[in-house]
Amino acid sequence: MPGLKLSVQRESFKIAGTFTISRGSRTQSEVVLVELSDGSHVGRGECVPYKRYGETVDGVIGAIEALRNGLMKGLNRTMLQSLAKPGAARNAIDCALWDLEAKRAGKPAWQIAGLPAPRPLTTAYTLSLDTPDAMAAKAAENGARPVLKMKLAGDGDLARVEAVRKAAPKAKVVVDANEGWSAAHYDRFAPELAKLGVAMIEQPLPAGEDEALRGRPRPVPLCADESCHDRSSLERMKGKYDFANIKLDKTGGLTEALALKAAAEAAGFRIMVGCMIGTSLAMAPAFLAAQGAEIVDLDGPLLLAEDRPHAIRYDGSLMHAPDTGLWG
Repeated sequence: MPGLKLSVQRESFKIAGTFTISRGSRTQSEVVLVELSDGSHVGRGECVPYKRYGETVDGVIGAIEALRNGLMKGLNRTMLQSLAKPGAARNAIDCALWDLEAKRAGKPAWQIAGLPAPRPLTTAYTLSLDTPDAMAAKAAENGARPVLKMKLAGDGDLARVEAVRKAAPKAKVVVDANEGWSAAHYDRFAPELAKLGVAMIEQPLPAGEDEALRGRPRPVPLCADESCHDRSSLERMKGKYDFANIKLDKTGGLTEALALKAAAEAAGFRIMVGCMIGTSLAMAPAFLAAQGAEIVDLDGPLLLAEDRPHAIRYDGSLMHAPDTGLWG
């Protein structure tokens, strides 16, 4: 794709209320928008820089800008994989290249990827970390949703889960500790969460300490999130996790996400596809990666107070295919 003009800018989207996990709270989602133009068509991609991975908005913009000359000289998706490391910057460019390729070809991105026509997906809905009573109230408001995902943090988590189970008894519940537990927390909580019918525990221990999971009983299936970035993560995950959580901001785009999904399935991992808190533009390529995933967690726009034009349509928790006016 020779002669591509790059535009990159930061944007801020207000979160509906306050979103809290074990690492802190926020009221805004800071994203980076990339647009690639060939003079006739424009491809777009969005990423969410994440402090946990050493990313800042300025740093991600700088990493994108460093590829400007390459894009002008014909940098394509294949070349991008070796020139940029996995992460938010590569994600925005990779997804913009997919979008541009689809627009140039006059074909949807799923056809270019060689995938079947996408079908609507049921996404989990995330309950922000809070007191048991507050989380139960939020669960009751969303009790008709098929899947609820709870943010946890350590002490007090059993009371939180008990309260949510009582408030939304029909929902499938998965929990996400965001590295907030110790091994002692895990030993104490996991059997009790199994009794409460929790379907999955996401990233209970810090990624650098998750070797402690090897050989421990897994009464509830475990999912690697912060421990799963791209295909190079899979060998380290074996024996510790049952699920791989694929996020495009970790893989560095749809290209590696699809490759990671295939490799993870071949290695025997069950698949979850998740997201950062981004707009529909970030969810659109992830929607393709999430086809056939056992757990889909693409509720970012549902947590925002505002979204982009041509936003993805959600009927409750049922997520429909993105409009080509948005992406792909």
